[in-house]
Amino acid sequence: MQKNIIVVGAGPAGLMAAGSAASQRANVTLLEKNSRPGRKLLITGKGRCNFTNDTDVDGLIAGMPGNGKFLYSAFSRFDSYDLREFFRELGVESKVERGRRVFPASGISRDVLRALMMYIKKSAAGLRCNSNVKQVVASDGRVKGVVFSTGNGQVEFMPCDAVIIATGGITYTVTGSTGDGFRIAKELGHNIIQPRASLIPLETVESWPQDVAGMTLRNVQATLTINGREAASELGEMLFTHFGVSGPIILTLSRKVASALIQTEPEIALAIDMKPALSHQQLDARILRDFQKHRGQNISNSLTDLVPKHLIPIIVQEAGVPAAKHISQVTREERFKIGRILKGLTLHIARLRPTDEGIVTAGGVDVDEIDPRRMESKLVQGLFFAGEVIDVDGVTGGYNLQAAFSTGYLAGQCSAEERQRKAL
Repeated sequence: MQKNIIVVGAGPAGLMAAGSAASQRANVTLLEKNSRPGRKLLITGKGRCNFTNDTDVDGLIAGMPGNGKFLYSAFSRFDSYDLREFFRELGVESKVERGRRVFPASGISRDVLRALMMYIKKSAAGLRCNSNVKQVVASDGRVKGVVFSTGNGQVEFMPCDAVIIATGGITYTVTGSTGDGFRIAKELGHNIIQPRASLIPLETVESWPQDVAGMTLRNVQATLTINGREAASELGEMLFTHFGVSGPIILTLSRKVASALIQTEPEIALAIDMKPALSHQQLDARILRDFQKHRGQNISNSLTDLVPKHLIPIIVQEAGVPAAKHISQVTREERFKIGRILKGLTLHIARLRPTDEGIVTAGGVDVDEIDPRRMESKLVQGLFFAGEVIDVDGVTGGYNLQAAFSTGYLAGQCSAEERQRKAL
């Protein structure tokens, strides 16, 4: 007998889930509360859509510090190579860039969305926009249908055999990610791990970053300490902004910051090593060589080969050395201080940027209550989850979108199966 399946949310996870279920000859209706699907997908990767990472299953799991092991079955069923082939068959070739990030060859996110819409059409899944799901109805431990409002304000009930919740998280609310899935899951008895923004820029106590806003530092080591203890360290690229810091390594570290800020008001510091390849001794020798090269000049002009020009006044100020001081007057201790700052320019973190600026959501439906082999609820038969609504999250580099596609694919496949539920 043909199964009737409702997918809630037409983002990457929902589109994949709907197509995957319909390809198994299920009767699928995809409900999207916005006037059009895939709004958040269009802005991912700065509009270029970094949809996966060129790595294997173990690599994908390593890129998901938030419950990555839970995704083993999903990644094994549909990994990054499967995803690239999936898009290739739909006319979207891909390319690999720095950090093994995978983008559509065109560099245009709309091509990815267009391919997903083609998949929906080919699989004969139905799409209804302006349909805001208010409730998933369940009784006797199984799904019965959904209640949703339409664009004209009418409220409808649609019966079904299974529901896939793919409503996203709480970031970029303008795209429709307003936490609806968390509310629905909680109403059905699920535990929700407190949702919070992740991969989000950080505001600093110090105001000087605004003086160098827009400056990018590459190949630096940023080390995060929380209450004096090292919490994490990342090597790569970062950016100064008018409010503090951002960029790939800062976004990765922000996950630790977000978790710390949930519980207490911790003291959080960020030390930037601008020359991680050099020891303190090697760096001091380098500074001496530069002093020789620029002899006859002041301290500010002597560091131009080491750090960006506009950052030099901040370096010498933090070291307590007058910027106009002549090189010949710089003491050995002052030189050491400059070296220490170059190896550990420290900022203090005041807070995260507003939640809407987070790239992904950490937290969500507790993975202990979801069968990882099927993405099905352990509490309610016929209730499935896919994408950001689940308590999984990763670093930058395409991991989060791969998780959305993989969980969507698995949920779609398993929701369409005829399966006798075993007693728990």
